[in-house]
Amino acid sequence: MAQVIADRKDIDFVLYEQFDTETVIEHDRYKAFNLKTFDLILKEARNFAAKEILPTYVEGDRNGACFENGAVKAPESYRRPFEMFRQAGWSSLSEDPQYGGQGLPHLINTAASEYLMGTNFAFSSYTSLGHGTGKMIELFGTEKQKELFLKKLYTAEWGGTMLLTEPGAGSDVGALTTTAAKNADGTYAISGNKIFITAGDHDLTDNIIHPVLARIQGAPSGTKGISLFIVPKIWVNDDGHPQEPNDVVCIGIEEKMGLHGSATCSLTLGGKGRCRGILLGEENQGMKVMFHMMNEARLGVGIQALVHASAAYLYALEYARQRHQGRALEKMMDPEAPQVPIIQHPDVRRMLLWMKAYVEGMRSFCYFVANSLEMAELEASVEKRQAHQDLVDLLTPVLKTYNAEYGFKVCVMAIQVFGGYGYTKEYPVEQLARDCKIASLYEGTNGIQAMDLLVRKLGMKKGRIFLTFIEQIKKVIRCAQSIQKLKELADEMEPVVDQLEKTAMHIGQTVMSTEIKTALAHSVPFLEVMGDVVMAWMLLWRAVAASQKMEDGVKKKDLVFYEGQIKSAEFFIQGELPVTMGKMQAILRGTKAAVEIPEAAFGG
Repeated sequence: MAQVIADRKDIDFVLYEQFDTETVIEHDRYKAFNLKTFDLILKEARNFAAKEILPTYVEGDRNGACFENGAVKAPESYRRPFEMFRQAGWSSLSEDPQYGGQGLPHLINTAASEYLMGTNFAFSSYTSLGHGTGKMIELFGTEKQKELFLKKLYTAEWGGTMLLTEPGAGSDVGALTTTAAKNADGTYAISGNKIFITAGDHDLTDNIIHPVLARIQGAPSGTKGISLFIVPKIWVNDDGHPQEPNDVVCIGIEEKMGLHGSATCSLTLGGKGRCRGILLGEENQGMKVMFHMMNEARLGVGIQALVHASAAYLYALEYARQRHQGRALEKMMDPEAPQVPIIQHPDVRRMLLWMKAYVEGMRSFCYFVANSLEMAELEASVEKRQAHQDLVDLLTPVLKTYNAEYGFKVCVMAIQVFGGYGYTKEYPVEQLARDCKIASLYEGTNGIQAMDLLVRKLGMKKGRIFLTFIEQIKKVIRCAQSIQKLKELADEMEPVVDQLEKTAMHIGQTVMSTEIKTALAHSVPFLEVMGDVVMAWMLLWRAVAASQKMEDGVKKKDLVFYEGQIKSAEFFIQGELPVTMGKMQAILRGTKAAVEIPEAAFGG
C-alpha cells in the first residue's frame, strides 16, 4: 500500500482561505518572507518528510529503541534523517534566527509540523523536545545560560527533555521527592529518580539538557516549594565545552504499547553523589517556569493527535477506493454483477465522512490556536495581545484532550474501514492507533485537563474569556446565516452554543459550591461538549470560507473540494451536535452516582 502524507490541499485551504496567513507578511517581523517563500518551505518539508522520515516509521516500530549495557540506542534508521533534519534547520522554525531558528510564523511552523511530525512522531520526539527546553531558558534563563545552551538546543545539536514524573508522585507533581542542595560554587547537588522521560537518553546527540524539578532543602511542601534546574547529561564548562558525565544515569526504558522508536526512560540523578544542576529562574518558582514548556507540549500533543488521525483517514480513504467487495446495492440480487469498491457502500461512506469531519475540524482547531499565539505576539496593544493569549490559555486543555480523544477514535475507525486487515501489521493503521493512544495520557491525562478547564480556566477574569470565546463562535454563525446555503446549518448550531453557555454557567457554579465532587465527575463530559462545539465552529467557518470562494468562482476541478467542506459541516452539525445536546442535558441533570456509589459496590 502506498504511504500517505498530510493533505497539502486542505492545509493550504486552512492557511490561506480560513486564516488569511498572508496578512502576517504585513508585520515587520516577517517582512523578509512572501507567499512564495512559505510555499517553498512547506514543499521542502513535505518532500523531506516523505523521502527521509516516513520510510523509518515501520522500521522504528518493529526494531524500536533499545537499552544495552547501560546505554540507550535509537533505531538505526533514525540516524541519517536526524542529522539531515538538524543540518537543514527544521528544529526551531518559529524562533529568532540569532538563536538558531528560522523566524517563521507560527501557522507555517504548524503546517510544516504536519509533515515533519506526522510522518513519524516517535522520530520527532528526539528532534522537538530540545525546543521546549530552550524556550524555558530563553524566557527565564540568565544571559550566561542562554549563551551556553540556547542555540545548541534550538538547532538540535543537543537534545532536551522534561523531568517531572516520579514513581511515587505521578501526576501529583507536588509530591516529588527529588532534592537539591546548594553547593559552594552556586550549583546544586541533585538527587532523585524520574520516570516516563521521553528521549531521556539516546545516542543521536552528544549531550542532553534536562530541566529537572526538585525541592531545595527546607523549601515549602507541595508545588509552592519546587524549583527548576538545568541538569546536563554531560557537564558544560563556562566556555561552552562539555566536560565529564554528570551522574545522570538511565536505568531502563519502558516497553510500550506504541511509539516503540521513542525511548521512554527511567533516570537516576546523583546515584553516586555527583549530579550538579544550575537553578533556572528563581527558587520555588519551578512550576511557573515549567508550565511554559508543559503548555507548549500540550499544544504539541493536539497536533500529534491530528497528524495520526489525518494519516489514518487518508489510508482508510485510499483502501476504500481500491478494495473491491460486494455488489452495488441496486444490483444486490444480480449474481453476475461485478464487485464494487467499498467506498460505494453507505456505511463505509458514513465512516469516511465521520473521519473527514473530525480531521478537518481538528486541523482548523490547531491552526486557530497557532494563529492566536501569533496575534498574542503581533498585536499593537497590550490589551489585544493579552486577549489572544487568554483565549489560548482557555483552549489549551480542550485542544490537548479533545484532539487526543478523537484523534485516537479516528485511528480506530480507520481500522474498522479496513476490516480484519486493519487489525494486522500488513497495513499501517494498527500502528497509528497504538502510537496515537498516548496522547490522552501524557502531558496531563484527560481527567486532569478537564479539571484544569473547570477549576482554573472557565472562570478566568470572572468568565469574560469564556464569553469572548462564545462571541467568536456566534460571529461565524451570523456570517453563515447571511449565506443562503448555510443558513439552515447556522440556525441549527445557534441553540447548541446557547446551551453550552448555560451549561458552563451551571457547572461553574457547581464547582464553587459544596457539590464540587459532582461537578468534577462531569468535567470530562463538559470538556467533550466544549470540544464538540469547537469542531462545529471550525467546520462552519470552513463552510463559510468555501462558500465565499465558490461565489468568487473556482475551477471545475476544485469545485468538489469546496463542496466537500460544506458536506463536512452538514454531517457534523446535523449528525453529531444533537448528541452533544444530549450530553449537556446529562451534565445539567448532574447525577451523583459516580461520587455516591460505595467503593465495595464496584465489585471485584
